[in-house]
Amino acid sequence: MFRTLAVSLCCVLGLVSTVAANKEQTRLEDSGLVLEEILAAPDNIPRDLLAKAECVIVIPSMLKVALGIGGNYGRGVMVCRTGPGFTGSWGAPAMYALEGGSVGLQLGAQTTDLVLLVMNNRGTTALLHSTVKLGGNASAAAGPKGRDLSAATDATMRAEILSYSRTSGLFVGVSLDGASLRPDDDASEQVYGRRITARTIVTSTGLTVPAAGQRLVNALELNAPRNDSQESSN
Repeated sequence: MFRTLAVSLCCVLGLVSTVAANKEQTRLEDSGLVLEEILAAPDNIPRDLLAKAECVIVIPSMLKVALGIGGNYGRGVMVCRTGPGFTGSWGAPAMYALEGGSVGLQLGAQTTDLVLLVMNNRGTTALLHSTVKLGGNASAAAGPKGRDLSAATDATMRAEILSYSRTSGLFVGVSLDGASLRPDDDASEQVYGRRITARTIVTSTGLTVPAAGQRLVNALELNAPRNDSQESSN
């Protein structure tokens, strides 16, 4: 009887692990689809900004809950350029989570697709080491959109992270001050089949991109194949 129980428990645990892995792989695939659709839309993320980004974070279907006090919750993926200065081709994806809130008198709930551009080494390094509070230990701003960047403020252009959102087909820059970003190593484990940190994924050379993440990496390679930043990493 005990042997039967042990076998049954192993089967259940295996099933739970498979379901979790499939969930994260689906999230990874959805991130690629979201980025493709946003980059294909008119008046989207300026390509010269995307070309200067060191990392890109995509959080599909971020949940925005609002009942007196608003809040954000979402899980997604970060892809960075390879090389010591983050100037190479796009590397393997690491899973990330966004959590946080904003105070305001609001009602209802909605989902939003979120894209973040990490523009310099300070932002990238912070994200690889710990939880980052946007507007706190990493400066963040709503990103300018369209081909004309003349409306972008100095504060926007100096920000370490630029944020964009898409809700019900509407694509705009969005402020996420107060929200926190952190590596989701449990989710990365489900994607890669072994315990692996975001830092290891991003800094490793030759790590194979999972099949579920190929669409996302291909979209970045197609639209921003090289780093055009004029600033040296610091």
